[in-house]
Amino acid sequence: MLHQTLRDKTFVLLVTIISIFLYFLPTGFPDQDDGYVRSKAKVLFVDNANVHQRGVVKTGVQVVKLEVVDGPFQGQQIETTNSLLGKLELDKIFQIGDTALVVIKGQQGRIEVANLIDHYRLDIEAVLFVLFALFLFWYARWTGVKSLLSFVFTILVLWKVLWPLFLKGWDPIIISLLTVCAIVACVTFLVTGITRKGLAAFLGTMSGAIAACIMAVVFGALFKVHGAVVPYAETLLHVGFSHIDLTKVFLAGIFLASSGAMMDVAMDIAVSVAELVEKKPDITRKEAVASGMNVGRAVVGTMTTTLLLAYSGSFTALMMVFLAQGTPVINILNLTYIAAEVLHTLVGSLGVVLVAPFTALLAGWLLTGTAAKGQLPQNLQQTGKC
Repeated sequence: MLHQTLRDKTFVLLVTIISIFLYFLPTGFPDQDDGYVRSKAKVLFVDNANVHQRGVVKTGVQVVKLEVVDGPFQGQQIETTNSLLGKLELDKIFQIGDTALVVIKGQQGRIEVANLIDHYRLDIEAVLFVLFALFLFWYARWTGVKSLLSFVFTILVLWKVLWPLFLKGWDPIIISLLTVCAIVACVTFLVTGITRKGLAAFLGTMSGAIAACIMAVVFGALFKVHGAVVPYAETLLHVGFSHIDLTKVFLAGIFLASSGAMMDVAMDIAVSVAELVEKKPDITRKEAVASGMNVGRAVVGTMTTTLLLAYSGSFTALMMVFLAQGTPVINILNLTYIAAEVLHTLVGSLGVVLVAPFTALLAGWLLTGTAAKGQLPQNLQQTGKC
């Protein structure tokens, strides 16, 4: 038990060190050195005389007076404009008392030009993250600390490794598989420790991820879906990244997005089989596998619906438009962007379904038998059960 605790803390320390390294790792795409200063500003006054209402959208120009509240220009006031394009997803309307993110150009301590970017949200985002961390720590304690560490590690891997390598033209399928492998290993072994239970969950998840990857490539070709269906994907081609294979990026996103659900299924089955073996050390490998299969059936029954609900949220408004216009179902299902969502949902769900039998077999094989049973008496003796 002491040895296992030491290994657990050593792995936590290792992931922490890797996370710190990733944080300082340059992406190869430096921030723009444009001489502008990003600051927070308070909205003191707005003039909507040139803002025109057309139905539910607004167009025109909103005049906004700001007072900078941080940075080298703190305390200075400036008047700028907020152009409205008539697009609800892009336009922002400011009111007196709002806090805005502003980009400032100035010389000799005086503001020359200020451009409104959007409402300032970093403070609210920080509060939400702190609430998430506190509740996680309160409920899960040490496991919560490890869960938060895995959360941060995942963000850093995506931000510092996956996306930069995509931009540099590396193969998205291979890079995504390696990324999934790193994330799953981190999360799984942080939660379970470096144990046979964790190994079963890790191998089960990766088996499902590889299967989903193969299905994504095969059915992606059959569906004839181009990666440009992903929002803003085509923009990459117009800003100097024409070497990127958008279709592979789209396909890689399928198994990358579903890997979390696969990990949940694998962990549930591995933990259940481990508990069963601990309570009944003389259980046979066949019985352990059968129990894992039964647990997997129950978990998969809900997880596939969970994926459907998660993915359907991204095209709710689009489906409402089709329903409002009376578009035939056959037309809807053959549209490129709907077919892409169908591919995304079904391949991800198939991967989740395949994880269950893979993990049940692996857990039954790894957690029972001569090698595994040889460890049980010592563990039971240390906990006072034997």
